[in-house]
Amino acid sequence: MNHAKLMLALLVSAVMFGLAGNAVAHEQHRCVKGFPDRPVLDGHLEQHSIVSSRADLGDVFAHGGALFAASFNVCDGQGRPATTGAGAKRQIGQPSFSRLSGPDANSCAGCHNEPFVGGAGDFVANVFVLAQAADPVVTSTDAQFSNNRNSLGMFGSGPVEMLAREMSVELQTQAAALPDGVHTLQSKGVSFDIVKVGGVVVEAKGIDTDLIVKPFHQAGVVTSLREFSTNAMNHHHGMQAEERFDLNPSKNFDGDFDEDGVYRELTVGDITAVTLWQAQLATPVQVVEGSDAFKRRVALGEKWFDKVGCSGCHTPEMHLTAREFVEPNPFNPPGTCSDTSVCPSVAFDMTTTGQGARLEPTPDGGAVVRAYTDLKRHNLCDPEDRPDAIRHYCNEQLAQGRPDQDGRPGTEFFLTRKLWDVGNSAPYGHRGDLTTIADAIYAHGGEAREVRDRFAGLSAARQLMVVDFLRTLQVQLPDETAGEAD
Repeated sequence: MNHAKLMLALLVSAVMFGLAGNAVAHEQHRCVKGFPDRPVLDGHLEQHSIVSSRADLGDVFAHGGALFAASFNVCDGQGRPATTGAGAKRQIGQPSFSRLSGPDANSCAGCHNEPFVGGAGDFVANVFVLAQAADPVVTSTDAQFSNNRNSLGMFGSGPVEMLAREMSVELQTQAAALPDGVHTLQSKGVSFDIVKVGGVVVEAKGIDTDLIVKPFHQAGVVTSLREFSTNAMNHHHGMQAEERFDLNPSKNFDGDFDEDGVYRELTVGDITAVTLWQAQLATPVQVVEGSDAFKRRVALGEKWFDKVGCSGCHTPEMHLTAREFVEPNPFNPPGTCSDTSVCPSVAFDMTTTGQGARLEPTPDGGAVVRAYTDLKRHNLCDPEDRPDAIRHYCNEQLAQGRPDQDGRPGTEFFLTRKLWDVGNSAPYGHRGDLTTIADAIYAHGGEAREVRDRFAGLSAARQLMVVDFLRTLQVQLPDETAGEAD
């Protein structure tokens, strides 16, 4: 059994045998009377157990990892017969599984497993974004119904979320102090142009007008790991979080919104645990192994990466002023817990706690994040009337909340891809339909066309140096202390 499969087996064992230990504080679900089977989950984690230290951080991580790996069944609450994947009511009688509209997966790890659990997904694991809202479900992969997206790796997500939070605070603070007019905001070395009218930001480039940096989803539309997890649990598995359904007064129901007979399918504490587990996943690093000659090639490749201009958007590093991952995110939208009276804060130091490689501390009490992204939306599509137009990344028809910008449709804008795990996170592109790093570079148009052309103008030897450098940016297999808290 290889390392990745062993990790998955251990996580599944954690579910089956209650590895969360004293973290379990909610009576387990049960199959309907007389049905000869059992739920996968041995129990649930309550938020008060986390914040009262009745469950130590190691137990919380273990419980979150177990939830991520669990192949949920109907006794756990899997399925949503009366609910769409977007959380609205629908008519009963839709398929219990649908590859397009969902539920479409048994476990989170079913799609996030390359190079090991928590990572990216093969093309076969692509998700059809927005089809989950269809009622009745759609059965066509036509782009008019959904955006076909590759599953991204979650490694380094804790630092990325905290980076986005700090940027959001800085941008909102700057904007609040400015008069009406056209302005350029700056955060972490990244510029965002805005237009302010009547004291309100009415236009913004590369970000929504709320000036919240949303680092998840390739469209840059999801604020936090918690929001991402709560969305995905309902969309892909039909597992509904109580904070969005049971505790949400706008739902106006008796506690079983999806009408599957199971109540409190995922507690506030469960969502906290799976969020923290993802936040503590290994931070990708640079791995340079081989001969001295190869190391020199990598160093030259890094210089050419910068010289042609790739680092203009794929920012090599940014700095956090604080080292802790703090849950929940105060920018969470409605239906995702942000109220610390309901989900009191939990925090851990990302430089000392977590799986495998950890965040790099700085002497000032902060940390450096080498994610190779500016966390900003950019257009990678040349205009249609350009004779040599490059439009590989222009095949979506649904904006998914992305506003039009500079006369171009929102469908053409994507968040700058993080490159810190590009060396072992193939395939590439938002659909996962590019098999090499070079293919992904050559497919850049729009705002990146000039940089792409400079790369194309390099000699083949220098282009390969850049690719060799990028291949050294990897997530490493965690060691035996994976998931432990120091």
